[in-house]
Amino acid sequence: MTAVSQELVVCSLEGWDDVWRRNQLIVDRLLRRHAGLRVLFVEPPHDLVSGLRHRRLPPRHRLRPIGHEGRLWALTPVKPLPRAIGQAADAALCRQVRRAARRLGLVAPVLWVNDLTYAPLVGATGWPSLYDITDDWLLEPVGARELARRRRLDARLLAEVGEVVVCSPALASSRGATRPVTLIPNGVDVAHFRAPRPRPPDLPPGPVAVYVGTLHDERIDVDLVVDLTARLPDLAVVLVGPDALSPASRSHLDEAGVHRLGPRPYADVPAYLQHADLVIVPHRVTPFTESLDPIKAYECLAVGRPVVATAVSGFRELPKPVTTVAADSFADAVSACIQRCVPVSRSAPPRGIDWEDRVDAFETLMERVGRTRSH
Repeated sequence: MTAVSQELVVCSLEGWDDVWRRNQLIVDRLLRRHAGLRVLFVEPPHDLVSGLRHRRLPPRHRLRPIGHEGRLWALTPVKPLPRAIGQAADAALCRQVRRAARRLGLVAPVLWVNDLTYAPLVGATGWPSLYDITDDWLLEPVGARELARRRRLDARLLAEVGEVVVCSPALASSRGATRPVTLIPNGVDVAHFRAPRPRPPDLPPGPVAVYVGTLHDERIDVDLVVDLTARLPDLAVVLVGPDALSPASRSHLDEAGVHRLGPRPYADVPAYLQHADLVIVPHRVTPFTESLDPIKAYECLAVGRPVVATAVSGFRELPKPVTTVAADSFADAVSACIQRCVPVSRSAPPRGIDWEDRVDAFETLMERVGRTRSH
């Protein structure tokens, strides 16, 4: 890596926790490869107004070391004001990032923007910058004011950053219409997911169908999951992952007898997939989900368990043991798969999908960013 790339500020849409996602997986590998790299990882902010309403206090240590012998720090900014009053709330978040960078002695870091809230940092700091788009949040159904905000910040980033990286062909098409972009798909730690694990004690007795991933109303087709449990009452349906569902969706699933286990550490995720009789992906098929490149697709390839998915981006292109069907055929496909007792695939997954391959590409991009200044 170039000298300027020995410092990195990551403005992430996800916190640094035990449920590892794209940002953590890439950052961890970059730190392992480069002993001189120092990283400030900016987590989603604590909303002060909402926190007071729900009796949640701000974090005691907003800036804290989280690993790699003091080379990796996390910042949890505090959003002091609601966005409805204007741009002051986002400006306050950007100031907190700049203060934290100064406190850590970061002089000219590469700025990796995943959360478009931090678009103003590009021009304000002059840091060489890249925009990493992992979901098309412009397609999420939100209010007119929030959508206008997102469009404004997205356009600003596309115009100002040195490089744009996207994870899916749909994002490459939409964001590549006005400027060059680099497609770096998601991946999987093949060795991590293929190493045999004991059966998790909280996994119900079989037959069991398992979904692993963030539970979100814009991704999960809750009605489809409920229909599956009604039509196959002897099948235990298990959802593993962070829960961002609405209260109504949670109640609907609970009443149907769906097992919501909550998030599990990255170290434990392979066990749930390995011991599933069937992996299910009951995603909605919408313009928003078309923009995704689901990490779980690569994990399924590594594990080799049979998979039934709706015909959603990331799964339509996959070979057996993945089966994609329309929503109205989902329960029938699951039933047929369970009855066939499809064995675990022992064949090696496709080459080039390991996170090490993705980090090679990301590192090349960062070095290119480090040699140029944002304009």
